[in-house]
Amino acid sequence: MPGLLFPRALRLACAAALLLNLFAAAPAWAQAKVVQTPYKNPKALVDIFLDDPVKLGAALYWVRSLVNPLTEAPYSMFPEDMSIIVLLHGTEIVTLAKKNQERYQEVLQRMRYYADMGVKFKVCGLALQDYGYTAADMQDFVEVTPSAITELMHWQNQGYALIPAVVQDKKFSIEQIR
Repeated sequence: MPGLLFPRALRLACAAALLLNLFAAAPAWAQAKVVQTPYKNPKALVDIFLDDPVKLGAALYWVRSLVNPLTEAPYSMFPEDMSIIVLLHGTEIVTLAKKNQERYQEVLQRMRYYADMGVKFKVCGLALQDYGYTAADMQDFVEVTPSAITELMHWQNQGYALIPAVVQDKKFSIEQIR
């Protein structure tokens, strides 16, 4: 059946030519495009509510992810150009108690670093009561608010972007899933 082979061979050749044209039109090994979004005077409220105070170190990466890119080139914003509030109202408030200073020294240093840059750290007054703390028990860079929920509402009404600091239990290392 030589007559039937020719149309099939012709069809395969046409399909191969079409595929070659498609691949030739696309750049070989294209890569992602890096963009510089024109950020201006950010207003952000980072909501931290954790089930384990040990997770606060991971939650602070949300603050780092906000502050560091904006203060570095190409943005090079000054801290006074940003308005960032961190609201804590879960188990992590124990890290701010003066009596726990040595135990949570690393996260306290990180929070103080950002507080010195102008980031405001606020703690829920209701949560303080639940834990048996007062404002006098807290670090000096902390502001105590009446309630985390009313504080969240207030700042969102002022145009602040709400950023929940989600911290999940890490099951895999980057190397394992990469």
